[in-house]
Amino acid sequence: MRFDKLTTKFQQALADAQSIAVGQDQQFIEPLHLLVALLQQDDGSAASLLSRAAVNLPRLREAAKQAISRLPKVEGHGGEVQISRELNGLLNLTDKEAQKRGDQFISSELFLLALAEDKGEAGRLLKENGGNRKAICAAANRWRAPRPKASARR
Repeated sequence: MRFDKLTTKFQQALADAQSIAVGQDQQFIEPLHLLVALLQQDDGSAASLLSRAAVNLPRLREAAKQAISRLPKVEGHGGEVQISRELNGLLNLTDKEAQKRGDQFISSELFLLALAEDKGEAGRLLKENGGNRKAICAAANRWRAPRPKASARR
């Protein structure tokens, strides 16, 4: 996967996920780290999308943070972290989703769609809190839909 194909916001979320993993003394960046990073972004595009998809955001945030606290910790790894096999697989599925849609860039929206079908902990938490592919896709489509011009509404 080419990281230069990630949108700027998605690259920032991945960097934030790395910081979360380092701060928790965890050796691998997991999908949970990336999910929490996306939910904490200042502009909140991922959180906004999930909110429109009727996901219970406060409960999802808390459950994901608790799950991160249960991940294995490693002392003495010098702050070096790497992407886990599970996250790498999800990123590849996200890339595939972008290709299917003909998107030039890989966005957090596409990651959330891939995550909604994932059987791992982050995907399970997303589903338990109301996140499913159909709802996320519908919310994304409503978000992208062109808005009528003021003169057309009269």
